[in-house]
Amino acid sequence: MKIAVIGSGVMGSGIAISSILKGYSTLVYDIHENQLEKSKNYIQKQLDQSTEKGRITNEQKIEALSKLEFSSDFDALRADFIIEAILEQLPLKRELFQKLESINSSECIFATNTSSIPITQIASGLLHPERVVGVHFFNPAHIMKLVEIISGAATSNEIAEKAYK
Repeated sequence: MKIAVIGSGVMGSGIAISSILKGYSTLVYDIHENQLEKSKNYIQKQLDQSTEKGRITNEQKIEALSKLEFSSDFDALRADFIIEAILEQLPLKRELFQKLESINSSECIFATNTSSIPITQIASGLLHPERVVGVHFFNPAHIMKLVEIISGAATSNEIAEKAYK
């Protein structure tokens, strides 16, 4: 399974760390190249600290980093599970998911890390609103073992269950 994380701030970077440590091939996307560079440095530093503290081995760190890639090319955002961690603005999130829907298969799951915008509103206007689910990580995402799964009015039970797993 391929994961894409949109937004490479602290939350997006933390979500990416969680993903690669679970063994998923993960793409981190951001429109700002300089932010991607900051994300690379942050992820490296966090994994180095985890290794130093004995939370993961050096081999696990190397394996995790081998699963990670970065891009500012929107067309690279083709994945099985895409989670956004962008600004908390409904129009931006809606536009993003509409664009993602046009380049991904109908099997792709779209997740939002929103903490305040209803999932139903984000999914409104999509051809397949049933595949949009809230997957709200708590900060710092790679350390806090708490993730909230939120269904919208149209979210299918199968999608919510896959997001939970």
